[in-house]
Amino acid sequence: MTGTSSFIENAAASLALVREQRPRVHCLMNTVVQKFVADGLAALGAIPSMTSAPEEVEAFARRADALVVNLGTLDEERRTAIRLATAAARNADKPWIVDPVHCDYSPSRLAFTRELIASRPSVVRGNASEMKLIGELSGALRIKTGPIDELALDRHTIRVENGHPHMAQVTGTGCLSGALIAAFMAVEPDRLKAATAALLTSSIAAEIAAERSSGPGTFEALFRDALAALRPEDIIANARISHAEG
Repeated sequence: MTGTSSFIENAAASLALVREQRPRVHCLMNTVVQKFVADGLAALGAIPSMTSAPEEVEAFARRADALVVNLGTLDEERRTAIRLATAAARNADKPWIVDPVHCDYSPSRLAFTRELIASRPSVVRGNASEMKLIGELSGALRIKTGPIDELALDRHTIRVENGHPHMAQVTGTGCLSGALIAAFMAVEPDRLKAATAALLTSSIAAEIAAERSSGPGTFEALFRDALAALRPEDIIANARISHAEG
């Protein structure tokens, strides 16, 4: 494992690759934030698709370059769609991400989260309380997001220290981070580097937006603008990460 400079340089290069290759990310997303996530992916340069209809979700997941599954609004039809889409992604050897939103609120949601994790997703991303309840993961990249984002795979840990408190005041920024991770994983096979690049992109764009905003309302629009305008050199200049091996 190399030092943090290689992760930062890779993040800058991966941002350029996302813009060049325009990966398609299929999102089984919390219905509250679908537009925010779709707009964020489009601002980055990726192509979002959002259908959760069981009769077509397999086809969309197979055609996509990566899949993100978010449990924010969950019912039986959506559970069916998630099972179909994740099976299609696995069979097509596509990266897929689980965001176990509020698995700490509901026993049935936690049981479904554990069912999905048993199918070996590429990444599991949640907040501190969700990840604490899930516990240890075998084989998946574990991402705990918060004021400092922590990524752990095997014995390696990366901490991303960029970001801004306004991110917690806009519904959907965490959900968008899962979709951005999927986009970066479509162009970078190293999961730890891809996820680091995605979180640096999001958090540095947030810092740039916050400098120009007057509060969370203006921040939301400026954040999307900052994602669209972010340059690889902005990542090089502003990234703050640390690396540990255990």
